[in-house]
Amino acid sequence: MEVLGPILEIIRIVWDPFRKSFRYHRSVEKYMVVLHKKFVELNSRKEDIESRLNIDLHSSKTLKREVRLWLDNVQKIASEVDTISQEVGERKCLSRARLGKKIALKIQMVEELHQKGAFTDRLVIDAPPGNKDTLPTTTLVGDSTAKTNMEEVWNCLMDDNHRKIGVYGMGGVGKTTLLKHIHNRLIREADKFDHVIWISVSKSTSVTQLQDKVAGALGVCIPENESEMIRAAKLFAMMTTMKKYVLILDDVWEEFQLEDVGIPEPAADNESKLVLTTRLIDVCLRMGCKHIKVDLLTEEEAWTLFVEKAGCDVFAPHIETIAKEVAKEGACLPLAIVTIARSMKGVTESCEWRNALEELRDSTRGHCDMRRVLEQLKFSYNHLDDEKLRICLLYCALYPEDLDIGRKELIECLVAGGVIEMNSRQAEFDKGHAMLNKLEKACLLECVMGSSGDDKRVKMHDLIRDMVLDVNGNSFRLMVKAGMHLREIPDDKYWTEDLQMASLMYNYISEIPPNSSPLCSKLSTLLLSSNHRLRRIPDSFFLHLDSLRFLDLSDTSIEVLPNSISKLQKLAVLLLRGCTRLRCIISLTRLIGLRKLDLCDTRVKEIPQGMEMLINLKYLNLYTPHLEFFPFGILPKLINLQVLVTYGASKTLKFNGEEVAALRKLEIFSGQLSRVRDFNVFMVSLQDRGPMVYSIRVGEDPRVTIEEEKELFGNHVTLSKCIFGRGEDEPVLPNGIQRLKIYDCRGLSSLRKLFSRTNYPSGLQSCEIVNCKDMVCAFESSSSPLAATTLPDGTFSNLKRLHCRECQNIKRLFTPNLLLNNLEVLQVFSCLQMEEIIAEELKEGCGQSNNHLINRDTILNFPMLRILSFWNLPNLKTIFMGVLGCDSLQVLEVSGCPKLERLPFSLPLLPSSLQRISATTEWWESLEWDQPDAKVAFQPFLTQVTGKALH
Repeated sequence: MEVLGPILEIIRIVWDPFRKSFRYHRSVEKYMVVLHKKFVELNSRKEDIESRLNIDLHSSKTLKREVRLWLDNVQKIASEVDTISQEVGERKCLSRARLGKKIALKIQMVEELHQKGAFTDRLVIDAPPGNKDTLPTTTLVGDSTAKTNMEEVWNCLMDDNHRKIGVYGMGGVGKTTLLKHIHNRLIREADKFDHVIWISVSKSTSVTQLQDKVAGALGVCIPENESEMIRAAKLFAMMTTMKKYVLILDDVWEEFQLEDVGIPEPAADNESKLVLTTRLIDVCLRMGCKHIKVDLLTEEEAWTLFVEKAGCDVFAPHIETIAKEVAKEGACLPLAIVTIARSMKGVTESCEWRNALEELRDSTRGHCDMRRVLEQLKFSYNHLDDEKLRICLLYCALYPEDLDIGRKELIECLVAGGVIEMNSRQAEFDKGHAMLNKLEKACLLECVMGSSGDDKRVKMHDLIRDMVLDVNGNSFRLMVKAGMHLREIPDDKYWTEDLQMASLMYNYISEIPPNSSPLCSKLSTLLLSSNHRLRRIPDSFFLHLDSLRFLDLSDTSIEVLPNSISKLQKLAVLLLRGCTRLRCIISLTRLIGLRKLDLCDTRVKEIPQGMEMLINLKYLNLYTPHLEFFPFGILPKLINLQVLVTYGASKTLKFNGEEVAALRKLEIFSGQLSRVRDFNVFMVSLQDRGPMVYSIRVGEDPRVTIEEEKELFGNHVTLSKCIFGRGEDEPVLPNGIQRLKIYDCRGLSSLRKLFSRTNYPSGLQSCEIVNCKDMVCAFESSSSPLAATTLPDGTFSNLKRLHCRECQNIKRLFTPNLLLNNLEVLQVFSCLQMEEIIAEELKEGCGQSNNHLINRDTILNFPMLRILSFWNLPNLKTIFMGVLGCDSLQVLEVSGCPKLERLPFSLPLLPSSLQRISATTEWWESLEWDQPDAKVAFQPFLTQVTGKALH
């Protein structure tokens, strides 16, 4: 018996697990019934508690932590019960015994949670006065950047005029860090606001999720099963009783209505403020925020940050120079600099630093620690709602790093590449500018101004460029080696069969090997522009590039185009701009798909063979002084042509007006018409077509050129060596003209002869008259006996610049009733008979002006006039008999005007903007002054010149 007892105990120990397992196995369904019953009881208690909370919870109360924890646990166990139900229904668990045990344990947990939910006292307590905990953050780097931005945000917070503030900038630039410092400063200076609330929004946050985050930050609970509107009402009721709070929303991606969430509008009565961070300036604008951009660090600040994170080892003599180059690869972006610096912390071997630099230069994608940086930047890229915006970024990435890209050039590429397709060129450029504006507002492109001040360009940050190439490397097969100082084309291993886009622009490639013939049947885009040394491309190079659509050889020294290009039947874009050694073009007969051909600044003398076959051509630029002739009959066959640009000073390259007028889709024309009659035919055709931009020269004068086509160069007309008074040959200018030049014309006594009552120059902004010997008065009023046509008042009111030179018989320039309120520049040079600049009409029959109608108290205002210049006018007696009101006048130049004895200015109307009066001392001392103190007032502005003309 003594032996039997231990044996039975062993049997019991061994059998007991099997017995329990068997019980679990056969009781799965029964346990599930019990579990559902217990969970229904638990959920009923949860609903009862939420009903109590709807009554007890308001702005001055907050949920007890034990109640919040209990509600969170109920939510968690509800999810677990659903999972178990699915497993039972789908028979996913291989062991029924294991599943039965799991259900039994869950029944026990539900029972225990039900018992804990028997709260006998109140569920809420008084709400705390606000979060007083500071947020962990890094030190701000850069006195001129980050700290300046912080002070700007802080000043706005302290300014009652700004209730909503939006801080925007590209990913990784330090927006969150900046706002953390603002948050902590508000906590320290507790007298400024009573509550400081921080909420991290993130990209995919819905209104419901944002309501939960706001409620959580305030320490309150809002019912989950209510509608967004009811939840918003409860949040709003609570927050309206709060005063002097700052709500900080970090990482906002979409604008939203504050009332939809339940956030009261910040106003003076609640003394509250809203501050948000975003990558999109549109979010700031649409939410009515004062927007503040967080800029990149300066190079000095970037190096300081790099040293702080990498450690003092970077100052070692054998490392420092390399370390500075490594730091530059962070491109002044704080996130990138910190990431690179931390990866190099403790590295003391120069070979490792050189290796890191090589990896970073080859591509930031090759540096393993930079993946996180690119992923951060990718958020902005993925957020774009239009695939064409992403392709636009890809086109930008094909350019070299740090290059300022002209907007026009980039939009031209997008149009030529088929990314932008609209009904008109104007619509295409409008679309292009809108796309670039969106990318700038998303901080994916930077707006930079050209040297001229009005030349807007875009620039892509180096890391944005790396990110775009990284992302598109999965969908496009790319080879981008732009601006990498290459002297030879890449090896064969880069010219893969699946290659789609290749950019080798801005390198030093001088020649492509004779037998080079890439097998790239899918290559659609090849950019070889700005390889200034490139002279030869072998014929074999294009033999297997059957899919090529976009070929850019601009600004190369190529002398002869390979004949194999003529066989690229899918070619849509051929750019040869600036190929100054190129003298002839291959046959275009087979390139019927060509949409754009640019031969600007080449040495081409003849129109390429097969030009008449290009029925799909939309853009043709022939702006080259070497092209001698355009054969008659070809132009009307280019039925889809929208842009035609030619050189304007050729003696032989002139167009027939009827042929140009026949191009019904033409939107931009810059060139020379044969005769005045051709000009009139073309101008008549403008009346029944859409808006058009033109720059036209009529007549012959090789010294006169017209501008090459720009995106919008305005409507310009140049009349050179034309003879007026021949009836049908009289040119009639359209009312849309913006700039008019008249050189060496005869029979024209006044500009009024060029316009009619229906066609008058209401938009004329610039007028230049040179060597018109029959001109008597440039502009006169309708009552003048010289006036051939009655024009409406204010006809020339938009004129900004008036230049008159070498018109030997003109005696006065214009009459005072022309209302030239926008005139900015008035220049009159070498008009030997000029007596008066501004004078009344001539008396009939005597040739004298009616200046008795004007006395010295008469005031004539030119509010925009900045420059007055009078040179070599030996008979000039009067500028104006009365007083000129020229408050914007900056410069007055007088030279070679010995009979001019008075300036038309009065002391009360002394130009406040005056900077300089250029004149000879002798003439200045001879002047008569209406007021004794006037000379003293003007004297400080005098700059003495010699007796000769100023030029």
